Amino acid sequence: MPPDSSISVVICAYTLDRWSDLVASVRSVQAQTRAVQEVLLVIDHNDALLARVQAELPGVRVLASSGPPGLSGARNSGVGEAVGDIVVFLDDDARAEPGWLQNLVAPYSDELVAATGGSAQPAWDTPRPGWFPPEFDWVVGCSYQGLPTQAADVRNALGCNMSFRRSIVLEAGGFRTDIGRLGTLPVGCEETELSLRIRASSPSRRIVYVPAAAVRHRVPGTRSTWRYFRERCYQEGRSKALVAALAGMSAGLASERSYVARTLPSGVVRGVADALKGDASGLARSAAILAGLFITTMGYLAGRSGIDPIRATAAKSILLKPTK
Repeated sequence: MPPDSSISVVICAYTLDRWSDLVASVRSVQAQTRAVQEVLLVIDHNDALLARVQAELPGVRVLASSGPPGLSGARNSGVGEAVGDIVVFLDDDARAEPGWLQNLVAPYSDELVAATGGSAQPAWDTPRPGWFPPEFDWVVGCSYQGLPTQAADVRNALGCNMSFRRSIVLEAGGFRTDIGRLGTLPVGCEETELSLRIRASSPSRRIVYVPAAAVRHRVPGTRSTWRYFRERCYQEGRSKALVAALAGMSAGLASERSYVARTLPSGVVRGVADALKGDASGLARSAAILAGLFITTMGYLAGRSGIDPIRATAAKSILLKPTK
């Protein structure tokens, strides 16, 4: 990364229920050896949380989201007000490991790098369910089986731990506010859609996954249930349908094809093999992989059936229009 580049770390928060997580997230950034220009907390339409942050968290810059409610609106507010050349996003329930920031921004020494992403390991509040397959750790916002184990170019980064060149995000028009998480609704793909848009405008740009840039992402007990797993898979399918409609199926589903063709079959075989070795949960993991694939596919088909093709085409043409 060029030595004169500056960094803004943006943490978006929407609820007082995660107060201890938010404090830990901020402290983990402040403990990094790589200096930052600012730690910017964007509060998503919660006056009580805004007041508490202003009163109890010194050393950070606090901003009320000026966008519509939801994570995308908060992120756009952060990008718009950030002073750094590089904008780093860390979730309010994620704690950065030592060396995280240094590793995350290192690829920017290449001028073609538009964005980077790090790994996220689940920090379970309760014991990890034996039936929960590592191939589906994306359900709880974490790195999953099948991602590269060394630094490599990818389509998009994980939303809880990623960074962008600020100028490129502004040029692209920011995150779409009709995609992504709103409160506790388990939807996503806003970072995928933005990454595809960035690459479409300039195919030579790179997005680099850096596993060494690691965070610990808290997984509360409410996300350890079959009900959450089912709902998250379904909503992911719906989100993928919209991304595919906007970006085209070839680009929008390229990573998913490899995941379905290679990663998931290997996971099913591994679960069966574990069961034969005496792991009673092995078959449950294999079954969860098959069920997760089926539910996600149903969500995708439901999403496709609900998309107005005329509106999707119009939105796509607007989003891909170069910014003057």
